Amino acid sequence: MKKIGHLLFSSASYLFAILPDFILFGIADIIYFITYYIIAYRKRVVFRNLKNSFPEKSDIELKQIAKKFYRQLGDTIIETVALFSMSKKRVLKKVEFEETDILQDLYKKNKSIIGVSAHLYNWELMLAIPKVIPHQVLGIYKPLNNAFFDGQINKMRSKFGATPVTMEESYKVILKNYKEQKLSFIGLIADQRPQKAHISYWTSLLNQEAPFYNGPEKIAKKLNAAVVFLYLKRRKRGRYTIKFKLLFEDVSKCKDHEITEKYVQILEKTIQENPAYWLWSHKRWKHKAESRLIN
Repeated sequence: MKKIGHLLFSSASYLFAILPDFILFGIADIIYFITYYIIAYRKRVVFRNLKNSFPEKSDIELKQIAKKFYRQLGDTIIETVALFSMSKKRVLKKVEFEETDILQDLYKKNKSIIGVSAHLYNWELMLAIPKVIPHQVLGIYKPLNNAFFDGQINKMRSKFGATPVTMEESYKVILKNYKEQKLSFIGLIADQRPQKAHISYWTSLLNQEAPFYNGPEKIAKKLNAAVVFLYLKRRKRGRYTIKFKLLFEDVSKCKDHEITEKYVQILEKTIQENPAYWLWSHKRWKHKAESRLIN
């Protein structure tokens, strides 16, 4: 059965990769209808997260945001399945880059980069970043339990030359590059909920206390790397822009938790500007403040 499932997935990925956008969007609309109206995928989680994050908004406004979120979720699912088999040429038609001169300038200054991003729009399109950056790109990720899909995702994410690195192996690989004087761009989706045992910092996110990994800050200080935020925005359906914003060039001047707080501040502002396009189905506030573990 597993082999049949893998074959069906691979066939769907190949088919989606060659279908025109208007057909893909039609399939995405069907997924939206199913996830929102029929199976109500994590609907309670989505509405609870929205209500707690935007207490000033009416139920009508929250419902509008939720529907837009589920529509984007449908697009993200279809686009991601297609990305497994999609040609590089078609990927680059979907995404444009802005402010890439920041990356070139930091390379000339012999600076590695910690690139922090979030679960906004279709974050998997960041796989194209090696196309516009001279650094070696390392994508830090948490492995999936399913070996087949974990391998497929790593293959997809390395399509443009990035090197996927597990969270467990990341420190060793990053330190090795540092000792060998290789300049790295270390990509981290830093808004995910830490495991309870790994909570290192608590702060406020969207009117709620939320735990964060302190890893990006610690790595930046260890390497004296610059910190850059990656904005992912949608120009129109199926077309996105990735913009780079320099947060800190010299992290040696930063106080404890200043880097993390700056990231959270920008993350919150970005979500508030376009609230429908963050991953609201994620149980981001599952851990409560009474279980704090602060380093």
